[in-house]
Amino acid sequence: MAMETLFAKIDRIAGGKQAGILVPSKGLELPKTKRAFAWITWLLLFELVLGLGAVVYAIIIARAGEPVPFAVWMRTVVVLGMTVTLFYFFWRATKGFYWGYQRLRLFTQIFPVITLVMAAIPGLYPVWMITEQIVFSLVMIGVGDFLTGDHLREVFRRPED
Repeated sequence: MAMETLFAKIDRIAGGKQAGILVPSKGLELPKTKRAFAWITWLLLFELVLGLGAVVYAIIIARAGEPVPFAVWMRTVVVLGMTVTLFYFFWRATKGFYWGYQRLRLFTQIFPVITLVMAAIPGLYPVWMITEQIVFSLVMIGVGDFLTGDHLREVFRRPED
């Protein structure tokens, strides 16, 4: 029960006035919804592995004596933090929270743009990090594609005020 109280407080912060709004559960139980959620789960897990892989690679090359720019360390920490946040939004969406779906949808549309712009800044990141950012963006676009599809938009239709 204490955990649900904690989640309710986090929901209130993250979801604002829409924190308690749930979509009808019948839409969440549809096979098409479950398939979309399964794909999103795998894509977010891939993002997590990709982010952890970037951290591990940065540690390996740093231990080998190669300089790792501060921007790379910040990027790896930010990506892991973003991915954890996306998992939370996704988890709440699977429970029917309208705000979780909306936040996940918004962030999967914004993050790829920011990531690709950052990757395009000359000299900011090494080639391996630029490649990681491009892959990250493509996977995030894939998640966003599921979220903006007709089916999930219908399941998570904007509640009437």
